[in-house]
Amino acid sequence: MDFHSKDNMYSYTGRDADAAWKEKIRELIDISSIHHAADIGCGGGIYSRALAAIGIPSILAIDSSKPILEGAKKDCSRYPNISFQLGLADKTGLESESVDLILSRALVHHLKNLDSVFAEAYRVLNSNGYYLIQDRTLDDCLLEGSKEHIRGYFFEAFPKLREFEKKRRYSSDDIKISLQQAGFKEITAHRLWEIRKTYPNKRALLADIQSRTGRSILHELSDEELQYLSDYIDYSIGDDMEEVVEKDRWTLIKAVK
Repeated sequence: MDFHSKDNMYSYTGRDADAAWKEKIRELIDISSIHHAADIGCGGGIYSRALAAIGIPSILAIDSSKPILEGAKKDCSRYPNISFQLGLADKTGLESESVDLILSRALVHHLKNLDSVFAEAYRVLNSNGYYLIQDRTLDDCLLEGSKEHIRGYFFEAFPKLREFEKKRRYSSDDIKISLQQAGFKEITAHRLWEIRKTYPNKRALLADIQSRTGRSILHELSDEELQYLSDYIDYSIGDDMEEVVEKDRWTLIKAVK
């Protein structure tokens, strides 16, 4: 997927973070101690809005894609406490010790070098600040497909996508070791089943699959392969009229400076 194409400006907008995600963050973080947060790799700003919703007064949303950041600005226009900045995960442009919380959701699997990114996070966090990394490990991705875990069908239908994921997914241990080397402490891993989206019926789900919205891995498939995947999911989940609640399993790693 070309993250810098204007065609993908709204690929990561148009939905809200699951209530279970907000509850998990409240469980892990003392929200009252957070005055300034940075959402690094913010995409469409979905989780910048979620941070605002749980009571964080100031959020800076950072992304390396100008078009996607523009889409986020429009989607977050009702949130005056969210500001936006073009930047890289290892070169944020933030001042040292300037934020209390960094969130990096669905970012690290796009990174070739964790060490430089984690060193930058350590630099910009205040003492005792929190670093939250949410991503899927390979184990999270390759869980069996079901009516809830739609992503599992991607790998059943196209084993080549398994190999693609193997090359870009870090294990929890990989992430923990790199965090330790950067100087972080109190590093813990947590599992989270998060509702991605609720569809009124199967047809709405299949239309979402066909659009590739918010699913960069589907850009690895040709249009013909995408149609095959849609047909595979159509056959696998059965009933046409029932509501479909799609969930993904994530690994959430918390570290403290």
